[in-house]
Amino acid sequence: MTAADVRGQDPGDGRISTPNAARAPAWPADAPARLTRALPALAPGRGPVAPEWSEVVEHVREGLVVCDADDVVRHVSPVAERLLPEVTAGQPLAVAAVPGLLSGDFTHHGRRLRSRRVALSSGRSCWYVEDVTETASRADALLAERARSAFLAVVGEKLGNPLHPDRAASAVVRLAVPTLGEVAVLVLAPRAGRARWWRASLADDETPVVDNGVVSVADLPPAVVHGLDGAEPHAVDWLVEQAVEAGWLPGLTSADACARVVPLPGRDVPAGVLLVARRAARWYEDADVDLVRAFAARAGAALTTALLYRDQAEVADTLQASLLPVEPAEATGVQWGTAYRPARGGLRIGGDFYGSHRLTDGGSLFFLGDVSGKGVEAAVFTGQLRQCLHALHRVETNPGRLLKLLNDALLETTQVYDRGRFATMVVGVVRPCRDGGVTLTLAGGGHLPPLVLRNSGEVEQVPLRGMLVGVVPDPRVGEQTVHLDAGETCLLYSDGVTEARGGRRGHEQFGTDRLVTAVTGCQRMPAPALAERIEQVTCDWLADGDHDDIAVLALRATGPAGRTPRHLHAVPDRATTDEEREAPA
Repeated sequence: MTAADVRGQDPGDGRISTPNAARAPAWPADAPARLTRALPALAPGRGPVAPEWSEVVEHVREGLVVCDADDVVRHVSPVAERLLPEVTAGQPLAVAAVPGLLSGDFTHHGRRLRSRRVALSSGRSCWYVEDVTETASRADALLAERARSAFLAVVGEKLGNPLHPDRAASAVVRLAVPTLGEVAVLVLAPRAGRARWWRASLADDETPVVDNGVVSVADLPPAVVHGLDGAEPHAVDWLVEQAVEAGWLPGLTSADACARVVPLPGRDVPAGVLLVARRAARWYEDADVDLVRAFAARAGAALTTALLYRDQAEVADTLQASLLPVEPAEATGVQWGTAYRPARGGLRIGGDFYGSHRLTDGGSLFFLGDVSGKGVEAAVFTGQLRQCLHALHRVETNPGRLLKLLNDALLETTQVYDRGRFATMVVGVVRPCRDGGVTLTLAGGGHLPPLVLRNSGEVEQVPLRGMLVGVVPDPRVGEQTVHLDAGETCLLYSDGVTEARGGRRGHEQFGTDRLVTAVTGCQRMPAPALAERIEQVTCDWLADGDHDDIAVLALRATGPAGRTPRHLHAVPDRATTDEEREAPA
């Protein structure tokens, strides 16, 4: 390497040095002499000597291989000798046959190297070879950590949605393949001596295929049992053998596979275990095991949440089922119709209730009520009232006296829990008559008066009054007796119907007059259809607006032996046509 090799290069200040005859020389004529006088002597008795260029490049971090125009190696720096021991001075570079030298980045003797070729003057060239093993390792580790972080972020996002254990378990094994293994098996904690499992394996198109099943605890592999106890088995050989014997590793054998079993953290005990397996060529290193454990921690949290949600949902469903209004029991000569819509549809329960109980004399006790408040607290209160009615009707069947007994029981409950709860109710007893009709004995406690649909099409309002239930001792209870002929209907409803706000301006109450208009002409309609009609008309008036609990109980006399009239639909009476008048009798 001579001065000619670097002539015309950038001196370092951003300017390009080019010959210019018109410009004054940059160095004075006596500059070399002055520079020589300024440099100290290198050795006693000797003048200043310029160092050889080979002495300078010895300490360069990169290895240098200088070749002449014929590509014969002329110089090899000490760093290059260590990195490329095959390259020797005096031989063509091709003889060394260093694989990957021309590619720029290659692995040689277990080291990651980076090479570049720089053309020199007179056709010569210089190869710069740098050892980038540590740099590449750090970069690879950083990329791998970023990939792991991105994977765990996706896992956290995907597992944050499923709140059903089955969907959560399916998502866990699907996400584990192929990042953690070619096969992933999730076994949930056993219940009643049996354990559910999910498995994901790679199909021919490299997409995960999920299947599941149930296995007895006695048939679980010992490694899985240890994992369910909170241990993490690490004997890879027998882990694979047990998984293969269980039939959980399709396409893999104990000779060419490796596996890991990791417990999934739960509340008190593991929520399950995760078994991942892949071919032995991709051995589970420490970093891989750490990733499996991090994945298992997130999967365990998701499954624990899903299981807790399932348990709470089961409790809520059981309680809701016990608090929902019960359909009236069948009664002789009576057809029941009901409709119920809680104020909070998502809860399915509310403060309105209805029901009936058979009496030993052949009659039936029926009731419809509305408690103060909405939602869960109101539903719990209705459950208490229903239980009280269920117990009290066995000792008292007269509606008026029964309502007063219920008032006393409710006052005691209010004093115990220090909560001012009250209710409005209509309680009645229906008994069949010989003429095919029924007799209703009604008692009211501050509730809306019932309506009666007569066969003539007339709609009557029963003048039933009374005081609220659960407010004062010995309340005034209204009582009325009503007779229904066969085909006539008595209608009970809650204030969620009459106080429904809607209309053009959205705040006008539906009212009793509109209710009477809605049922006029419906005297031939069966009781279930009539109750459904009232609910539909009320909801149309609301136009999806907020509303109170809505409850409807319709009681229709069916006639002797439970016969229903021929016309089961509501068709107003029509005028006789000319054709009918002219037709022969």
